[in-house]
Amino acid sequence: MCGICGIVKRNKRVSQEDVRKMASTMIHRGPDEEGYKIFDSAGLGHRRLSIIDLTTGRQPISNEDDSIFLVCNGEIYNFKQLRKVLEDKGHIFKTKTDSEVILHLYEQHGTQCLKFLRGMFAFAIWDNRKRTLFLARDRLGKKPLVYSVKNGDIYFASEIKALLAMDEISKEIDYVAIDLFLTYQAIPSPWTIFRAIRKLPPGHFLLWRDGEIKVERYWEIDFTKKLKLKSEEEYMELMWEKLVESTKLRMIADVPLGAFLSGGIDSSTVVGIMSENSCQPVKTFSVGFEESDFSELNYAKIVADRFGTEHHQFIVRPDVVAILPNLVWHYNEPFADSSMIPTYYVARETKKHVTVALNGDGGDENFAGYTRYWQTELLRMINVIHEKMPFSFNFILKNFAKFYNRYPSNTFFRVWKWLEESKKYGFDHAYARRLISFTRDFRQSIYSEEMKKNISDFDSLILVKNIWNATGEIDLIEKMISTDMHLYLPEVLLVKMDIASMANSLETRSPFLDHEFVEFIASFPLNLKMRNFKSKYILKKKLRNFLPEKIVKRNKMGFGVPVGRWFRRELRNYLIEILLSSKALSREYFKPEKIKGIVDEHISGNIDHTSRLWSLLVLELWHNIYVDEKNR
Repeated sequence: MCGICGIVKRNKRVSQEDVRKMASTMIHRGPDEEGYKIFDSAGLGHRRLSIIDLTTGRQPISNEDDSIFLVCNGEIYNFKQLRKVLEDKGHIFKTKTDSEVILHLYEQHGTQCLKFLRGMFAFAIWDNRKRTLFLARDRLGKKPLVYSVKNGDIYFASEIKALLAMDEISKEIDYVAIDLFLTYQAIPSPWTIFRAIRKLPPGHFLLWRDGEIKVERYWEIDFTKKLKLKSEEEYMELMWEKLVESTKLRMIADVPLGAFLSGGIDSSTVVGIMSENSCQPVKTFSVGFEESDFSELNYAKIVADRFGTEHHQFIVRPDVVAILPNLVWHYNEPFADSSMIPTYYVARETKKHVTVALNGDGGDENFAGYTRYWQTELLRMINVIHEKMPFSFNFILKNFAKFYNRYPSNTFFRVWKWLEESKKYGFDHAYARRLISFTRDFRQSIYSEEMKKNISDFDSLILVKNIWNATGEIDLIEKMISTDMHLYLPEVLLVKMDIASMANSLETRSPFLDHEFVEFIASFPLNLKMRNFKSKYILKKKLRNFLPEKIVKRNKMGFGVPVGRWFRRELRNYLIEILLSSKALSREYFKPEKIKGIVDEHISGNIDHTSRLWSLLVLELWHNIYVDEKNR
C-alpha cells in the first residue's frame, strides 16, 4: 500500500521539489521509502509501504525501454498469472512486484488493461512517447485518487492534502460539497470539499493529453443477468468456492499478516477460511469499549477459540478530544461516520503486530445484510394491508407521526415514517431518506440565506435517484443494494477503512469485495440473499456447520461508539466549546441560533441529534485545521 502523486504540465518543466513536497504529506501511506521520476513536463512521486518484493519493488517502475513509467497504490492479486502470460508474449520484468504487471498490460492492451486486473488499486502511467497520462481507480473504490486541472496542467494524488501543498491549487470551498456532506456523512465522488479538486470515481479512468482530459467508466455491476442452477446446494457450494479463492488470494504477502475480528458473521467467516488455509494460527485483532452495549469482544473470543487463532483484544477508552483533530486531518475533508474512531483504534493496535489485515467489508452489500433491506420487505407487506384497509392505515400513520417527531432515532417509528414518505415520494426518495441525518427541510431550516443561495439549484438526493434509475428493471431490494454499492460502500465505508488503516501504515484487504465475487453474487436470485425477512440466507446456510451457532444466529451490531451519550456527559463542554465558539457561529453556512438550538435540545434530552451534532462537530474541526490552519 502506498501514496502516489504527480504533475503534468502542457508547456512548463515540472520541479522534483514540488513532487517531493506533495509526496511528503503522505509519509503515513508509505513510510518505507520514496521514489521520483521527472521528465521535462511531467513528474511522478511515490511513497511506499512494502508488502510484496521488499527489495526490488521501488517505484516509479518503467518498462523495458524506459518510455513508460508507473506509480501504483494497491495490490494486484492475480499478478502471478498475468506475469506468466506477459512473459510468454516477450515482456521483460525488472522486479518481482505485483504492480509491474500493470505496466506491461498497458503496453500490450492500452486502457483495456483494466479488464485483466483483479485487485484494489489507484495508479498513474506516464507514456512518454505519446505524452499521455493514464489514471485509473479500482472497480469498487477501495483506493482513492484525486486530481485538479488548472490551465490544462493536471495534478493528482492519493490524498487531497498532497494537492494542497501546491500553491497553484485553489482552496475555495464548494458549497454543494457542504450540502452533500450533511446529507451523506461524506462527500461523494466526483466532488470534494474544494471546488478545484475532484475525485476520480470508482470503476473509472482518466486520460490527459495536451491539456485535455477524458473521464470514462470501465466497469459496472449488473444485477439483471441471473444464474439458473438446479438447487440451492449448487449455488451455495459455488459461492463458497469463490469466497475461499478470494480469501486465499489476499493471503499472499511478504510481511506479517492477520485479520480484524469483530465477532460478526462476515469477519468470522474470513477468519475461518484463513485458518483452514494457513499452516500456523491466524493472528486476529478485536477492539472493545468499556460500555458493554458497544462491545463485541465476547463474540470475537468465541470465534477465536473456535479456530484457535492467536487472538489479540484491546479495551480502549477513546480520548476523543485528543484523537479527533488528528483523525479529521487524516480524512482530508469532512467525514462524519463516528465508527472511524474504533476503526482507527483497531488499525493502530493491529499495526503493532502485522502489516496486512483482512476484514469482512462487503458482506452486507453482497448478501442484503442491512436491517433496512428486510424492513423494506416488511413495508411491502404493509402496503398490501394499506390497499385493503386504506382508512385504517392512514389513521395509524397520522397517530404515529407525532411520536416520530419526538423519537426520530427509534427504529420502529423510522420505519413508519419511511413508509409514509415512500407512499408520497417513491421508494428512491424514501430510501435516500434512510441514509441521511439532515433531511432537506432540516438543512434548509438551519442554513443561512447565503448558503441557500449558493446551493439553490442543487438537490443532493439526485445522486440516489440517478443510481436508482440506472439499475434497470430489477427488484426493489436489489436497487437498494446497487445504491449502497455505488454510494454508501465506496464513499463512506471504504473511505473510513482506507484512511483509518493508512493513518497507521496498515494495509487492509476485503475478500467479500473481490470484483469477481461481487459479480457472481449479483447473479444470484434475490431469495438466496434474503428470505422471510432473514438476511444473508445462503451464506448463513453454509455457515451452520462452519461457525459457532451463537455467531450465525446473533443479531447484527454496528461498529460504533456511544457518541450521543458522551455529548450529554464527558464531551458536553467540548461540544459547546467547538460548536458554539464565536468563530464557529460566524461561519457563513448556518443560522447561529439554530445551531445553539440543536445543541440545547440534545443536551437536555428532548431530541436525539447525535448524528447531526457529530457532523457539525467534524465540519467545524475541519475548518479549524484546513481553513484556519490551527495545529491538529
